[in-house]
Parts: sequence; C-alpha cells; structure tokens
Amino acid sequence: MHVDLDAFFAAVEEKNHPEYKGKPIIVGADPKQGSGRGVVSTCNYAARKLGIRSAMPISRAWKLCPQGVYLPVNYELYEQVSSRIMRILRAYADKFEQLGIDEAFLDVSQTTSSFEEAEELARKIKSAIRDEEGLICSVGIGPNKLVAKIASDHRKPDGLTVIREDSVKQFLRPLSVEKIGGIGKKTKERLNSMGIRTIGDLASYDVTRLRKAFGSWGEEFHRMSQGIDESEIVEEWVTKSYSREHTFQEDTSDKGLIQSTISDLCTDVAAEVARNGFFFRTVTIKIRYEDFETHTHSRTLSFASANPEALKAPAIKLLEPFLLTDKKVRLVEVRASSLSERIEQRTLES
Repeated sequence: MHVDLDAFFAAVEEKNHPEYKGKPIIVGADPKQGSGRGVVSTCNYAARKLGIRSAMPISRAWKLCPQGVYLPVNYELYEQVSSRIMRILRAYADKFEQLGIDEAFLDVSQTTSSFEEAEELARKIKSAIRDEEGLICSVGIGPNKLVAKIASDHRKPDGLTVIREDSVKQFLRPLSVEKIGGIGKKTKERLNSMGIRTIGDLASYDVTRLRKAFGSWGEEFHRMSQGIDESEIVEEWVTKSYSREHTFQEDTSDKGLIQSTISDLCTDVAAEVARNGFFFRTVTIKIRYEDFETHTHSRTLSFASANPEALKAPAIKLLEPFLLTDKKVRLVEVRASSLSERIEQRTLES
C-alpha cells in the first residue's frame, strides 16, 4: 500500500480552524498583496479548482485567488500530526516505510492473503485516520511500490485504488508518462518530442533508443513503464543529514527568487535539525539547470550549530558562482550534515 495524506498542510490548518472550511487555503509564503516572493507549499482542493498548484510563485497564486486564506508553513504542527498518523499506519503494517511528512508505504503481504483483504484493511486505515485525526487520505494498493504509489494518486482526494498483478499494464498504459517517478516537466517534454506521451507509448518504445537519449535512466524508465519494481520496503533510515529541495514550476533565471528560495529552505532545514536534537557542521547546496546539468558544493563550518543564519550565509555564498551562467535553474536543494547530538550546557554555581 501507498498511503498519501491529501493536501496535508492545508487539511491540518482547516481542521484547526473550522472557520476556513470551504474556503481556498494556500500554505506557503506571504503574498504581500500580490508582490510577495516565495512559493506555494501546498493548497486545498478548493484552491486547486482555481488553478493554484504547489510550487507556484505566491504572487501568481494571489492573482488567481486574492480572496484565499494565506497561511505560513507551520512545520512543528504538521510534524506532530504526522507523527500520530504514522503510528496508526505502523500498527497495520508488516513492514513500514515513511516517505517525508505525509506519505508512507505499508507491506501488508503477511497480514492479508488477497487483494480483497488488503482493500478491506485500507478502508479500516482510512476510517482510523478520519476518526482519530479528522483527516482524509488516498490509498493505492498494488503488487509493488511503483504501482501502489501511482494508484494512490489516481482518485484523489479520499481515493482507494486497487491494481491487481494481472491488470498492471492495462492500468498504466493510458496514463501520462509524468506519472512515473523521476519524469518531470523537462523529461516529459523530451519524451513527447519523441512521440512518447503515455506510459503505454514508453513501454512499447525501443529501449536502445531510450538508453541513447537518457543514459541509464532510459532503461529504468522502460522497466517502470512495464510496471516492474523490485525495490523493498525500507523500515528504518539512519539519519545522516537533513535536506529540503524545491523544483521551480518554471525554470527561472530570477536571482532574487532563487536566493529567497534558498533562504526559505535553510530556515526549514535548520528548524528540522534543531527539532531532532542535532547540530550541523557541513552545509551543501545542489543546483540543477534547465538541461538537467547538476552541481553540488559544500562547506564545513569551524563550529557546530543549529542556527538558521549559520546555514543561510554559507548557502548563499555557495550559490553565487552558479548564478553567473545564462542557464535557467530548475531545482535547488539545501542539506545540513556532519550531525552531532545537542548536549544541553549547564552552568554550575558555587
């Protein structure tokens, strides 16, 4: 199973503020009457009906919906709710893998003996989340992680989609190629230019030509188009770093926007490091251009810190050389690593 909490941040805000019910809710940066920088983190389905999407510039969201409810990102609240929901999910799983704050994979192959039983279990899970947290989720059930994840996105919100082994190719065939993980806007455009628009088109395309166009990824895309995924549920990760990345809705050369996005990511990463009881010493940024050329650059501090400013200053400095090109930027990431546990200092008074 893949369980995905629908419009999670916005849903938590609506639950905590019943007066917002039915209104478009946009979580992210301050729109500042249409002149704000930054982007939409997420929005509810009322806002999506007006054309607002995650990663959209907040100024554009304001133009589409000036009457919406605009709220800052409250990670502390969302993580508290997420933690409770993940405990619910773990109780139903043979193996459990959390993906970020609002989604998870559950292996239920021992708990259930058929897709029918798995579907009934999914209904219990959905009811438990609704009863205990007042939130809805969409669930996809399939023979592997790839299919389950695509299935969970098939009937949002509050969806439940079951794809049995003998119907995987039929299910995937008409879907757009971008439904496959790793195929974003630019890759989709390249595939479309090759006459590949659906997953079925990709499945029937010559794998040698795909490999020539995309390298090893071409072969992997072809395997995924067949519904093949042998990856296992990973139950525990040893935390070695904390990071956040942002993919711009449109490739951009706006240096101010790129810098402000890096700054926002630093704030989020530093807060996550501190909440989990760590200091960091190494700061890394990643930048990906419109042609998928990707660079990373790191700096190790002379001291350990959890201060956002200690992350922002070197991150902005590391970014500067990468903005000297004419290439537009597709994605940026900030990572804090070389972690050490925070030890509360005590003052001994004589």
